[in-house]
Amino acid sequence: MSGRKTLPHATPRWLDPSREIFFITISARPRGLNQLANPQVTPALLSTIEHRHSRGEWFAYLFLFMPDHVHALLSFPPNGSSMQETIGRWKRWTACRHDIDWQRDFFDHRLRHDESAIEKSEYILQNPVRAGLIEKGSDWPYIWKAPEAHFLAIQR
Repeated sequence: MSGRKTLPHATPRWLDPSREIFFITISARPRGLNQLANPQVTPALLSTIEHRHSRGEWFAYLFLFMPDHVHALLSFPPNGSSMQETIGRWKRWTACRHDIDWQRDFFDHRLRHDESAIEKSEYILQNPVRAGLIEKGSDWPYIWKAPEAHFLAIQR
């Protein structure tokens, strides 16, 4: 896929990345193979999220692991590494440690002022329901969520 275009992941200079929330989707390959949502791998992945969160490499609001992709709501420290570098390091580490074959890039969408992080998180939490994997979103075990108070603090 050498002709595939690289996605831009730069935050505009006038934005403070620590105050911006990004909806991130990272896919594994091949699509359809369950590398992520299983009890052998997910606990270790959740541990890496908590570790990087506690070190201040990112501020994680939500991670949800589907069988072949992950959705996240993240903010990034203003004086830290770029979003692309931070996610790239996480992908490399998890690929080496847990033999996950990630796709080359990832998708990001900065939540605009009229978008609610709580509404976006509810959308993410319903992903396994929409995929027919469970009946209720609360039944999905492969998630990491920040305390509810953090979601209330990010509302604009």
